[in-house]
Order: sequence, then C-alpha cells, then structure tokens
Amino acid sequence: MCCVYSETGHGASCRLIELVDRGKRVADKLVAIILAAGYSRRFGSGDKRLARLPDGRTLLAATLAGVAEAFPLWRVVLREKEEPAALELPPETPIIPVRQARLGLGSSLAEAMTAVCHDAALAGVESVAILLGDMPDIRLDTYLALQGLVGPDCIVRPRYAGRAGHPVLIGRVFWEELQALEGDEGARSVLARHRLSCVTLDVDDPGVCQDIDSLDDLALRAPGN
Repeated sequence: MCCVYSETGHGASCRLIELVDRGKRVADKLVAIILAAGYSRRFGSGDKRLARLPDGRTLLAATLAGVAEAFPLWRVVLREKEEPAALELPPETPIIPVRQARLGLGSSLAEAMTAVCHDAALAGVESVAILLGDMPDIRLDTYLALQGLVGPDCIVRPRYAGRAGHPVLIGRVFWEELQALEGDEGARSVLARHRLSCVTLDVDDPGVCQDIDSLDDLALRAPGN
C-alpha cells in the first residue's frame, strides 16, 4: 500500500490504493529513458558513468540493471557516437544518441524525447519515465508502484521524507513541452506549469533521492561507511 497525493485546486487529497498489480498491466504503455549523456563536471576528471561500485559494477550499469528489471521498454541516452560496450553495457543496449549533450540536461532530454516520438516501436507508449544514470538504489517495488499511476495526461513522481525524487513519469500530453526544453533546464518547468496534473507517491525508499554526484558520494559507499 502507498500513499498518493494528487494536487487539485482545493489542495492535496490522500488515498490508499493497490499499485503494483496495475503497474505490471500498464508497463507496455511506458518507456523508461536513462539520461546518461552528461559530463558530470562535479565528479572530477574521470567518467562518472564508469565509476566502480563496491559490488564491482559500474554506476551506469548498476542503474540500468534496476531499470531493465522493472521496465519492459527502455532506452539509454548517450552522447553521439558513443558505444554501449565502451561503457560496460551489453552491446544490444537500445540507445538514443544525442548531439547537444554539452548544452545541458534540458537539451539532451529534448533531443531524446524527439527520438522517442519518432520511434515506431514506441508508437503505443503513453508515458515516459525520466531517470538519471547515477541513481542505482531505487527499489523494484517503487518502480512498479509508480507505474500503477501513469496515464497520458498526468505527471507522477515519488517523494521520500518530504523530498521529491526520481524517476519522473510524464504523460504523452506533455511531451511537446519536453521537446522544447533548452540548456540545463530539466523537466522542472513543465511540472511547475502543470501542477494540477501532478501526482506524488510517498515511498519508503531513500533511493529515489540518492544520486552520486561527486567522489565524496561514491566514497560513502565504500565498506565501513
């Protein structure tokens, strides 16, 4: 059971519903895209996507493993000309190459959404789950619960301990606005414009708020910390 808050003109209302079973039924109408084309300058000179976790997996590979378990349809957004194998991903990984990654997250997301809209294999998809490539700790049950709330005209995101987290699931009605994003602006402006279409799912999963932005964040995962 999860607590779901739906924004309305009269404030937030709470209702308890079973989500996971419905999530399994609607999964084929949802595609997950993992944004992994950024340059992560706060991480130093190394490629954050190849940072090694204590279990031996790379950061991006660990994130992808969780996503692939939860979502039948998914894509990884990489810089133009990058190959999955170079990032220790399976060679058959479906990718979306973007040319404007240096312009920021918003530009990458806009380019990726344009590709999604023109992908015939995704013609029946009604929602997109936007994920970051540095968040490997989100639990499977969280992903499935979020899927139970999706629809073409709503925006869904998790919240842990009062903090909004990822992924953000955005219905097809709003995709044109995602394609118009520029620079380093993420989807926040779209969410702000459509507050009444937003649904918040409270979860007991700190992973929705835990990204690895720096070497210090990575060090906290070392044994003994």
